[in-house]
Amino acid sequence: MSSVTGSADAVVIGGGTVGAWCAYFLRRAGLARVVLVEKGFLGQGASSRAAGVVRTQGGTPAAVRLGQWSRQFYLSQRDELGTDSGFTEQGYLLPCFTPGEVTAARERMAMQFALGVPVRWLDPGEVDAVNPTLAPGQTLGGTFCAQDGYISPPRNVAAYTVALNRSGVEVAEGVAFAGLSSGRGGIEVQTSQGPIEAGLVVLTGGPKLAAVGALAGIAIPAGGARHQVAVTERHPDLAPSRVPMVFDLAAGLYWRPEEGGLLFGMSNPDEPPGEGREVDEGYLAKMRTRLAELVPVTTGLGLRRIWAATIDYTPDHLPIIGRAPGLSGVTVASAAGAGMMWGPGVAKAAADVALTGSSDVLDVSPLGLDRFDERGHSRLATDPIALPFPERISIS
Repeated sequence: MSSVTGSADAVVIGGGTVGAWCAYFLRRAGLARVVLVEKGFLGQGASSRAAGVVRTQGGTPAAVRLGQWSRQFYLSQRDELGTDSGFTEQGYLLPCFTPGEVTAARERMAMQFALGVPVRWLDPGEVDAVNPTLAPGQTLGGTFCAQDGYISPPRNVAAYTVALNRSGVEVAEGVAFAGLSSGRGGIEVQTSQGPIEAGLVVLTGGPKLAAVGALAGIAIPAGGARHQVAVTERHPDLAPSRVPMVFDLAAGLYWRPEEGGLLFGMSNPDEPPGEGREVDEGYLAKMRTRLAELVPVTTGLGLRRIWAATIDYTPDHLPIIGRAPGLSGVTVASAAGAGMMWGPGVAKAAADVALTGSSDVLDVSPLGLDRFDERGHSRLATDPIALPFPERISIS
């Protein structure tokens, strides 16, 4: 690794999905020297521990746009990079279990369809036909998009590592961000290896974004919460042709095929925010009970893998993309816990905002830090299709 001191056109803080792809997009835009600062190593956090879901059935227009852009980017990676993040088109079902859920889903479907998402409504019998592993007669119907899918998170880390290396981004692993100050030629980025003079700075950091912001002197209402994922043992009834991805929205439980078994993930809305990488056996058992009700074949199946990761969230479950108030040349970016689903789109939009103030990915004007009040409350409505994150923010 070369020295990170000197001057750079742009410095990106954080080597997760958002930070890494943002650094790549800045370099691809023509900036001569882009430095990525990561206190650990690339993908060390949730980026390598995610479930990989990529859904265009967003709950808001912004979520739809980010999902669409990210999906298309995953599909174009091999031509652009010579490798890819392993996107698999699997189809995604969002079942409805109450009349209220049906009404909300049909309203979302109209919005999604107007934005070009090929989503369709499935009646209860069609739901059972599309998903033969689902216990029959459980739903009142649901929305389905055949183009939704998933990526391989470790492969995504490998893909952005290749992209960074091939594009010439300077990756400074094992280097901690320590703050910002005014420099002679722009912004002075303080690091554990010394200062870097930068024309532009992008702050990322996932669940550590609030702490990164505090070092830079700005308040960022982004927190971290434990998210658990497990993979069952193999079973012939869980072949990918029989298992679309499914999100039981009310329970906060989703699943998809994985290596001949079923990968399922969940977050506990009643758990205090903060870091967590240990498995909560009690909550895992609760979610296994719900999964067995809906997918009976999972009853009694062993678990091949179980893990937990700290993922980021915002009070309204929407991303943060915008210039930092009061800090010229500084941009803030968060995927709000949807790093695989929105990450590339958030990263490209953040790079665009850093360079020009706006983006063709989506209208970022509502997504800046100015939407939050001093207590971190957002003026935007909460994204209705999100994991059940805690209602309060922790910056620890």
